Amino acid sequence: MSEKTPLLHYRLTCSTGPVHTDVSKHTGVKMDQDDRRTEDQTSRKLGVVFGVVIPTLLSMFSVVVFLRIGFVVGQAGLYQSIAMFLVAYFIITVTVLSVCAISTNGALDAGGAYYMISRALGPEFGGSIGIMFFLANVCGSALYILGLVEAIMPTFGVPKEGTAAVAGVHHVLPSGYWWSLLYGTVLLFLCFIVCLVGAHIYAKATFIIFIIVVTALASIFISFFSVGPVGVILPDTSALNSTSMSTANYTGFRLHTLESNLFSNYTVDYTTDAMMSFATVFAVMFNGCTGIMAGSNMSGDLKNPSYSIPRGTLSAVLITFITYNLLSLLAAWSCDRYLLQRDYSFLGDINIWPPMVTIGIYSSAMSAAMSNLIGASRILYALSKDNLFGGCLALAKKTSQSGNPWVSVLVSWLLVQASIDHTADSTGPENEEFDDKGTNTTTF
Repeated sequence: MSEKTPLLHYRLTCSTGPVHTDVSKHTGVKMDQDDRRTEDQTSRKLGVVFGVVIPTLLSMFSVVVFLRIGFVVGQAGLYQSIAMFLVAYFIITVTVLSVCAISTNGALDAGGAYYMISRALGPEFGGSIGIMFFLANVCGSALYILGLVEAIMPTFGVPKEGTAAVAGVHHVLPSGYWWSLLYGTVLLFLCFIVCLVGAHIYAKATFIIFIIVVTALASIFISFFSVGPVGVILPDTSALNSTSMSTANYTGFRLHTLESNLFSNYTVDYTTDAMMSFATVFAVMFNGCTGIMAGSNMSGDLKNPSYSIPRGTLSAVLITFITYNLLSLLAAWSCDRYLLQRDYSFLGDINIWPPMVTIGIYSSAMSAAMSNLIGASRILYALSKDNLFGGCLALAKKTSQSGNPWVSVLVSWLLVQASIDHTADSTGPENEEFDDKGTNTTTF
């Protein structure tokens, strides 16, 4: 009996007491295990880099790295920012080490963290944890899709009537509830097609996105050293009152600038009008350090998961930790405190090619949505194989000839689509507000 035996059957056969086996049944089980081993060998194609490192890096390099580094340093200062990263990564490292210990303790199959925990704690905990992991990935995918739509509309959407914004050549996408829902559906369908084809296509797609994100990050680091002092025009929404300044300074590397950004200076967040504190800033920052389970969720598609998961996850954690701290140091050394607090998109304003940061934001959000979708499908497939819910998940066991659980991908996609419809419905036409001129005043 191996760890890859369905969970309930595994628990029953591993229980204490005499076990009577029949030779014919034993032979059948052995033949079934041989067939499953052959199938696993054909479906497992990913190594450390494509299967673990790149998905984990893309999940951890979310939009936080592009939009919230300035927020963290501007509010908390450099000293507290580094302290926050140390605390966050201590928590993450302890979790990763636990995953490494479990993943190297036996054979791994599809299901990632659910599979590891269920084999360690049994079906009672395994079933509940698996459902929570599955729903969390479904909701996470819907969240990233909606966030991507909201990031696209200010750049390419036609301004609404009654607003001060002027339509440019690139403002070509109609705006509104149904249009936004359509854009989200199209983006989600693209993710669905990639995940439906198989893990090898997903690995190639994430590699392309990874190259784009790395290029965007490289342009940010180069810009810090190549762009001279410049005044940055702040967004209109950052003017909290009529006396607020409309510009801030990018000073370049100045010792005076670094000294002024060393300590905390918590103030009102211009996007929410809420007073910031250590706890609120840490909560926002910690969101950019999550995503460590993206590689573990691909355990069923890895050639050697017990080898790949520990090394790939720890490598991704180390890379992101160094990157976040370097960006914090460079931002504190070269940007005025007022710029950091009033313009969270300053990395694009000072970039040698500003659209590169926007492309990085879109790419990271798309990859995160795709990662959550394929992760949800793998967890659902593992739940169906363990027979924890009887015949309810029987169809989710079906796989293609290459071993891709296409039914699980289909079900996950439908649930994410339903989540998008339900979430967007809260800002739908029936909930929109209109002024006395009939102008829509609801912000999607």
